Amino acid sequence: MNRRRPLRSGFTTGACAAAATKAAILCLDGRHCGPGPIEIPFPDGERREIFVSNAATEIIDGVPVGHASVIKDAGDDPDVTNGAEIIASVSINPVPLPPTGREREHAVTGKLAPVGFWLPPGEFVIKGGEGVGTVTKPGLAVPVGEPAINPVPQAMIINAAREALRSGRQLPSSATVTITISVKNGKKIAQKTLNHRLGIVGGISILGTTGIVTPLSSESWKATISAGMDVAVATGCTDIVLSAGRASEKAHLHHYRLPEEAYVMMGDYFAFSVSEAVAHGFGRIHIAAQWAKMLKIAMTTPQTHVRHGALNPAQAAQFVKTLGGAIPDRPFNTARELYEAILQTKTDPDPLFRKICMSAAKYAASFAPGAKIQCHLVDYDGTISMSAPKLK
Repeated sequence: MNRRRPLRSGFTTGACAAAATKAAILCLDGRHCGPGPIEIPFPDGERREIFVSNAATEIIDGVPVGHASVIKDAGDDPDVTNGAEIIASVSINPVPLPPTGREREHAVTGKLAPVGFWLPPGEFVIKGGEGVGTVTKPGLAVPVGEPAINPVPQAMIINAAREALRSGRQLPSSATVTITISVKNGKKIAQKTLNHRLGIVGGISILGTTGIVTPLSSESWKATISAGMDVAVATGCTDIVLSAGRASEKAHLHHYRLPEEAYVMMGDYFAFSVSEAVAHGFGRIHIAAQWAKMLKIAMTTPQTHVRHGALNPAQAAQFVKTLGGAIPDRPFNTARELYEAILQTKTDPDPLFRKICMSAAKYAASFAPGAKIQCHLVDYDGTISMSAPKLK
């Protein structure tokens, strides 16, 4: 019997940054810190080992700086950051303990303050280095002007740093710890992501809510959809455009010229995206897709990826016929072949395309009661062939 092995999980960029940070601090304390595994705490309370590829210490302007890097292993997930080198550079500047009071209590116990608020002394400063993006638009978990290192990764980095500091033989018990996270070729990797749409420029984001990458998980895509809508709300957009792909997005943008922040790539997560648009308060929702995806939506398919069920050409042809489509009475192998057959008939295809869009809009309305919805059928030449119903 041929048995498929289970998909292997991996680690997020945030977990990699935390492991690299701990290794860099251990180097500053003169301990062996790589290459080899480093154990760090995770948000679920468990401890896991991450392999550190290299670590070293150097003197910069008279200050010792520890460096360590982790090569991200995303497991079997098709993550564009898989194989990226996440680097932590750490310097520690001793500061005197306050004589009395709560500040001294915090400094001695090392209690973790809320993310974004560090209690001096024992202050942690996290910076974004080369290859880590900077937030330029409101609506994200990180303020404008700050490095794109999300709150949970920040907390993981600080917890890992505190572990190294507490176990140190030579390190000061109270200090300002400056941690700079960098990503080798991060700017180039970011070009394969949707960061530019979210207003993150200059590199990738350091992400992760659990520290673990689940193979083929929908959570990361859904999180990107939600973040895109957060930005759209924060920048004052009144309409949201959900596109099935890059070609559909470009066609709508070229034709309607809505603000860039209004465009969110829903991919195959149709039902989730429409529901999320309503949750974000959007009363005007545009859906842009090419024929195969739009036909699936019109046929009431909530998740349009092929792994959730390929479009049955025979059922699609029958559906088109119920809408009055004049198509040859023969089998079709693909949705594209069916589309070409419609265009080759002598009948004007616009009434049929309008009905397809109307059916898709009606299905979308089942997830967005009260919202005004317009579906835009995008031709394979990159133009919009039909938009219906008309939004007022």
